[in-house]
Amino acid sequence: MSKVGFGVLNWVVLGAYLLAMLGVGAYFTRKASKNTDSFFKAEGHIPAWAAGFSIYATTLSAITFMSTPEQAFLSDWAYAIGSFSILIIIPILVKFYIPFFRKLKVTTAYEYLEERFSPVMRAISSLLFVLYHISRVAIVIYLPIIAITSVSNINPILIACVVGGLCILYTFLGGIEGVIWSDVIQGFLLLGSALLICVLGIFYIKGGFGTVVNDAITNHKFISGSDFNIGDLSKFVPLILAGQIFNSLYQYTGSQDVVQRYQTTATIKDTNKSMYTNGWLALITIPLFFGMGTILYSFYQHTAALPAGFNTSAVVPYFVITQMPAGVAGLVIAGIFAAAQSTIASSLNAISSCVITDFKQRFFNDKFKNSNDVTLARGIIIIAGVLGLAVAIYLLMGNASQIWNLFLSVTGIFGVPIAGIFAVGIFTKRANTVGVLTGLVLSVGLSFWVQSLNISSLLVACVAFISAFVLSYVVSLLFPGGNHDVTGLTVSTINETYVKKN
Repeated sequence: MSKVGFGVLNWVVLGAYLLAMLGVGAYFTRKASKNTDSFFKAEGHIPAWAAGFSIYATTLSAITFMSTPEQAFLSDWAYAIGSFSILIIIPILVKFYIPFFRKLKVTTAYEYLEERFSPVMRAISSLLFVLYHISRVAIVIYLPIIAITSVSNINPILIACVVGGLCILYTFLGGIEGVIWSDVIQGFLLLGSALLICVLGIFYIKGGFGTVVNDAITNHKFISGSDFNIGDLSKFVPLILAGQIFNSLYQYTGSQDVVQRYQTTATIKDTNKSMYTNGWLALITIPLFFGMGTILYSFYQHTAALPAGFNTSAVVPYFVITQMPAGVAGLVIAGIFAAAQSTIASSLNAISSCVITDFKQRFFNDKFKNSNDVTLARGIIIIAGVLGLAVAIYLLMGNASQIWNLFLSVTGIFGVPIAGIFAVGIFTKRANTVGVLTGLVLSVGLSFWVQSLNISSLLVACVAFISAFVLSYVVSLLFPGGNHDVTGLTVSTINETYVKKN
């Protein structure tokens, strides 16, 4: 398949966007440099709506921007059911989880695990997050670039260095406040880009929206009876919803890049508002991104044809580059990179907060008591960013992508069990350190075995969360000697006076 030229005007628009993001980071440099409270929490000055937009942009990566429409293009809207999980978990977060994080005034989510269990549990969880998100930075750079450059003559190494490098730089400069306001701009850009693709796609199709709906009904592009066939778990709607609930529980309770936002607003009421803002935005994702895939399906049925042997993972950038006017295409490609950058920037800032708070300040503060923690945090952002970018470039050069994907899945499989550990700590009083460490190890082993069956990644999520919770609790009952005071650290004691242990 011959590649399409990107064009000077598109380059100008893309370059203007990237420089604007750098400007946002530079604007917040002075405020972020005050102390770690400013750099990691923005001193609680972020409006609720902006924090909600930031959470949304963080959880929606460029991979989602392209893979969700591809799913609808190739199959149907079955996976859209997973997006409704946010309506189920937000009330749980607001009532149970957020009050703990706000009450303890944690910088990282894993501080709760130390207070509830032990420093070992905090260190393990934080280290797993750091390892996973360094690898995630690489994948989030690699996958959208490889898709876009498969249909255009953009140099993949050059665009990786520019997009990744500038992202590292504005995260380095502006701290979490710069990241959040960049996320807001990027959130509007990615939503606007998705809407523009949908509108133009419908406009180009003879018969417009009516043709799209007719194609969707005729070809079973919405949810059909086959999506409730338990014999095919890859499309089984109840499993999709359950698995996404457990995945989301990790993302919103055990993943530092999201939990960090809970401390950036002034009050717990504002934090709750930010969650509902994020929830409504997540629901908008359903008609926008699944609808985009259905619209592109109709477009390539009636208006144009895809090249022979076309890789559908690039169907969105291919439509953008070949069908959109010059300049507009550059803006939409900027929207795809915006989705990538919001995820990358959040990961980098969260990695630095974990290293500084969970390791340097917790275990090595006396040895490095004269060090400037903000300077160290910025150094960690550069190191983590360069590592992720280097791996992305290595993958772009065509080496060992399968090995790296395996590493990503292995490190990622620790995530959902951590959510189970948070849940057993918050909702039970009997869980103890021995129980949760044993439960974590057994759950990871069981999850890895289920994953090896290649049935469904969402089945893995269900097994990971449930087994971590149940096994941790059962082992704690069998070995009760490690119990300690949990006053103020569980649902039943949250209103009681809590005294920090160290």
